[in-house]
Amino acid sequence: MLDDKNSGNYLKGRGAQFNPHNRFAANSYVQEHAEGIDDWEVENQRTTFIIGTSKSIVNKVDSPDVGMAYSLNPYQGCEHGCTYCYARNAHEYWGFSAGLDFERKIIVKKDAPELFKKFLERKGWNAETISLSGNTDCYQPAEREYKLTRQLLEIALAYKQPIGMITKNSLILRDKDILQEMAKLNLCMVYVSINSLDEKLRLVMEPRTTTAKQRLKVVEELSAAGIPTGVMVAPIVPGLNDHEIPTVLRTIASCGAIGAGYTVVRLNGAIGGIFEDWLRQNFPDRFDKVWHMIQSCHGGNVNDSRFGDRMRGDGNIAQMIRDTFKLHCRLNNLNTVKVTLDSGIFSVPTQQTRMFL
Repeated sequence: MLDDKNSGNYLKGRGAQFNPHNRFAANSYVQEHAEGIDDWEVENQRTTFIIGTSKSIVNKVDSPDVGMAYSLNPYQGCEHGCTYCYARNAHEYWGFSAGLDFERKIIVKKDAPELFKKFLERKGWNAETISLSGNTDCYQPAEREYKLTRQLLEIALAYKQPIGMITKNSLILRDKDILQEMAKLNLCMVYVSINSLDEKLRLVMEPRTTTAKQRLKVVEELSAAGIPTGVMVAPIVPGLNDHEIPTVLRTIASCGAIGAGYTVVRLNGAIGGIFEDWLRQNFPDRFDKVWHMIQSCHGGNVNDSRFGDRMRGDGNIAQMIRDTFKLHCRLNNLNTVKVTLDSGIFSVPTQQTRMFL
């Protein structure tokens, strides 16, 4: 792969600025001298969509601290370009880089609706809640064209299958009609990701996402429609957005959110180099401070794989974040209502009904 990390040309609208080596790839290549006689292929800056095929679409989640038992991801890779995204590492399994490839080469699982129906019709399925999406955002820009998430929701409603959702894209409002019908049957819960109200920070950290103002509108509209809605204030990056916790929680509560959660940033695998490069380029004056604060949350490292600690961190700074979050959730009456989705009304539609799905 061509490593353009030191090219000097900042790619606006992208989070990662280079393609780190794929740990599963046997070979890599770099451009040693830009002025050399070798002809280098200039990588297309536009996003490309790759139609993928899968044997299954619903994945069992074994991690005990992610709050979901099953996940469903109609897309692999994500054009949002969030620099910290843990899903970047998964792109390496497909033969791509966790860097720019993750943002520019999106795998579209067009067979997801049929595979979903096939999964739901398995013998013994007990209708546990399935999360859309546990990996990449199911409302990323590709959804406008492919409409896979809407099809999946239509199927979930027909089968009375409970669904949890998390997104940072206002496109979810397109499907408010389906979500409202599901909510009437206690079949859905939506979380919106909002980790900052600072538009300048969002533009560089989450370059192709919708604005915080639009995400607050999502919380407000879904809540008003009777759809239980919470907010994930994630990730918290100490030294960058941790000071916003009180304001974010107060604001989302005023918009109708009933719950909130958070994670502390962790930079596993290739994400460490991507985030370090981003932080040096965008916040050179506070790089050392932020980097060391992240390390202090993970036992001196920026990555952490320990169940229980990896999402929240440990140490003094992580404890301060935890205490601040709990205090302001309490002050704003967040997390006082527990939503338990109904798995008891699940049923496979009749053959005649299925003809219309």
